[in-house]
Parts: sequence; C-alpha cells; structure tokens
Amino acid sequence: MSTGPIKPSREHRLLGVAPDWADTCLTCGTCAGGCPVTGVDGLDVRKAVRMAVLGLDQELIDSRFPWVCTLCARCENACPMGIKLTKLLRKARGLRERAKVPDPIHRGVVMNLERGNNLGIPKDDFLFLLGDLAKEMEDDGFPGFYVPVDKKGANMLVTINSKEPFGEPDDMKFWWKIFYAAKEDWTTTSTEWEGVNWGLFSGDDESMKTQVGRIVKHLEELECKTLLLPE
Repeated sequence: MSTGPIKPSREHRLLGVAPDWADTCLTCGTCAGGCPVTGVDGLDVRKAVRMAVLGLDQELIDSRFPWVCTLCARCENACPMGIKLTKLLRKARGLRERAKVPDPIHRGVVMNLERGNNLGIPKDDFLFLLGDLAKEMEDDGFPGFYVPVDKKGANMLVTINSKEPFGEPDDMKFWWKIFYAAKEDWTTTSTEWEGVNWGLFSGDDESMKTQVGRIVKHLEELECKTLLLPE
C-alpha cells in the first residue's frame, strides 16, 4: 500500500483545502467553543473543517452553516494553529450558485449593481427625502442646515445604509447633528451612495470590487480626504 502523500481530489480543490489540514487541525474544538452559532443544523466550525479535509466540499457549500456564520472571526482568533477559518467559510459562500444564495442578499447585490443601492431607491426619491429631512432639521433648531450632495472638495465623503432612507430615515439625523455641531465639511452622493457591500458578505468578489470601486471613484472625483462608512 502506498504511503505517499494524498493527492487533493476535485472536491478538495473546490475550497482549496489540502489534505495536510488534517495534520494542522487538532480537532480541539476551541473554534466551536467560541462560535455563537455552534450547533445550528448539527454543525460547527470544527466539523466544517473536517468536511473540507475529507473532500465533502459540496456538502458544506450546500449547507446552511456558512450563511448562519457571522464571519465574526472569533473561531479564527481562538484557533491555536492559526487556520484561516473565516476564509474557508466565506469561500464556501462564494462557491454557492448565485441563484441559491439567501434571497435578500442575492437580490440586494443585483439591485446595487443595477440601481446603485441595495434597495433600489430611485435618485429623485432619495434627493427629495434628503431635502425633506433637512427642512425638518432646520425646524428642530439647526438653522441653515442642508444635506450637501456631490460637493467637491469636502473633507468627508459619507456613505449611507439604504435601510435608513427606506425605513428609518430619522437615523441619518444622528450623524447630521454631529456634523452640524462639529462644523464638519462633508458630502454624500446623488447616486451609488450605498455603504453596505453585500458582495463582501455573499462571497461575490467581483460584485464587491465593483461596489468598492464606485465609492473610490466618488472619493477621487469629489476630491474628498476622508471616507465614512457608517455601517
């Protein structure tokens, strides 16, 4: 019987986990002990590693566990062997067929790519809301307040979580009151202002890069010095 090294199978190559992970991972369970979702669907981080080592990549990819994982990295920080556990689980997300990605996340990525924010809020509606909220701020004791949009040369470019203009618009005022009191020179943009990158969370690297690229482009074109991601 051959005693040479085990060659990674096609399944191993899906997640990029080599068989020598079997020697690196101590199966000590420290990762699972610190994980807030240990036991969901009978899985934990230690079992996820074993599935990858044993070539059960597709089973892990098809499971719910990579999606209930919060990617908080507590498991990785606790691992005595320094295994890149969050990279493994995020890659499992990325290898899921996009049509099988949890629906709100998948639709949010598509909506952002097509319309510039995760909830597809039209530009005119967004600008009308900003003007309306600014008037409320003025009436509430902030004379002269307005929401600067596409202001070139502002110190700070502020992105926005689309759930706020969609369902919790008053939450934006907390930031604005701070800016007003600090006399901060800031701006947001009229388009592609989304600050939540679901491409990152879904393992969709190309979509993630596109969304980051849009923000960087705004930052450079408006010549802002600082980027704020309130999310």
